Amino acid sequence: EGLARVDILCLDKTGTLTEGSIVVQSVETIGEAEGVPEALGAIAAADPSPNATALALRDAFVAQPGWQATGAIPFSSARKWSAVGFTEQGTWFLGAPDVLLPIAGNADGDVMATVRERVEEQAQAGRRVVLLAQSATVLNGDSPPADLTPRALVLLEDKIRSDAAQTLAYFAAQGVTIKVISGDHPATVAAVARRAGLWDEEPVDARTLPEDPDRLGVVLEASTVFGRVTPHQKRAMVKAMQDRGHVVAMTGDGVNDVLALKDADIGIAMGTGSSATRAVAQLVLLDNRFATLPNAVAEGRRVINNLERVANLFVTKTVYSMMLAIAVGIAVLPFPFLPRHLTLVGSLTIGIPAFFLALAPSDRRAKPGFVKRVLVFAVPAGITAAAATFTGYAVTRLEEDISLEEARTTAALVLMGVGLVILARLARPLTGWRRVLVLSMFAAFVAVLVLPPLRDFFDLDMPPAIVVFACIGLTSLADQALRVEEMVLRHYGFPVLDIDEDEEEDWDGDDRDELPPPVPNPPASVASGRAPTDPT
Repeated sequence: EGLARVDILCLDKTGTLTEGSIVVQSVETIGEAEGVPEALGAIAAADPSPNATALALRDAFVAQPGWQATGAIPFSSARKWSAVGFTEQGTWFLGAPDVLLPIAGNADGDVMATVRERVEEQAQAGRRVVLLAQSATVLNGDSPPADLTPRALVLLEDKIRSDAAQTLAYFAAQGVTIKVISGDHPATVAAVARRAGLWDEEPVDARTLPEDPDRLGVVLEASTVFGRVTPHQKRAMVKAMQDRGHVVAMTGDGVNDVLALKDADIGIAMGTGSSATRAVAQLVLLDNRFATLPNAVAEGRRVINNLERVANLFVTKTVYSMMLAIAVGIAVLPFPFLPRHLTLVGSLTIGIPAFFLALAPSDRRAKPGFVKRVLVFAVPAGITAAAATFTGYAVTRLEEDISLEEARTTAALVLMGVGLVILARLARPLTGWRRVLVLSMFAAFVAVLVLPPLRDFFDLDMPPAIVVFACIGLTSLADQALRVEEMVLRHYGFPVLDIDEDEEEDWDGDDRDELPPPVPNPPASVASGRAPTDPT
């Protein structure tokens, strides 16, 4: 139900758009290469709770027995670096270049400029870049010393999921706005997003984001890709979007996503994510596939939207049943229906159609106000059906030459006609199988009227032709009354049944599993969550 209402989907880059299997592509030394491979292997081996980067280093470099760790500062999403001190080799730092380079006091200016240029170049290519730096200062406190010496750039790469572009195109077509939120360099995040089909000319560095929730909300509405986002900023971003009336879903797989997952309307964790992430998420993708989400969204929308259609049918029946019972009681008239009459009318206008409507595809985003919309539709529709039925029944009862059985058949004719009108309104748009459904119910009722065995079984006695035409007239008046009621309700701002005339009509039973093809070089409309106007 929550996924059916989501209009903003926040994605963590690693493990969602990418496969989450980070590998070391290369190491570019800065100055002397001596000790760099050994340091990388020792740092990875010294981490008791390795993250994806540390695991990639463990796979690429061998732990060094001669490197004895004396202390360590684990990686933090807030700090963006980690450090390990060794007995003889000094202290080594591994972290974001844009965080460590500004405090690297032992680096030549030209070298620093070259390193920054190389970092930006690799980030634009979509690679994650971490800086390895060395210090002679003994590890002490949570701040890096000023005598850092850059030693190497480690280039990491994570493969884009093969189905990421198709999945993002699906959400764009469904009107769900995508936000990519990551702790990596903004240029890296933007490059990965572009390869997945999201085009954002200006990725936002989260370190420049305002702290004021209102101003933050304005920035979030205007941009799609955000880098260098801290866990607390992810949480603030989710809250800011919720404050602007959005229903927000958040996906993630790491501990740094826990706060945002917990506060989002729907928290979605990957099956291979951390235990903390899976614990706070409302949904866990056990197959670890981002492409599973469209199926879940489609299922939720189908259930919620079709439940509303079916609820309208049944609540309308409840209203007109109550109104008819009250009306015939006040008028001291026999009840206008036998049980088999109600079985016939109920089956053809509610029971059988409800079965098909409940299983039909529906891709409209579910909106709040379910009960209010149902009542706003069902109460006027039920009163209209009861008024038309009682009018036809009461008038025929006043005629001495019309029997009670004929009067009851008249009531059944009117109620069946109005019921089909209501069904047609709820089944809109009346194209394809929906039109066939309504016409089939009408044809079935006509068959009951014209075939003597069926007519006798349902205890129907056809009234004179003029009465039949009067029933048709009452049905037409009821149809016009329903149209006027809907116009008046819309005019005064009442929530009415939200029917999308462009709703999917093809129903092969597996439509929700079909994702649209990826959008090559999509325009900015895709980045903002809107479907591109050019189908190519």
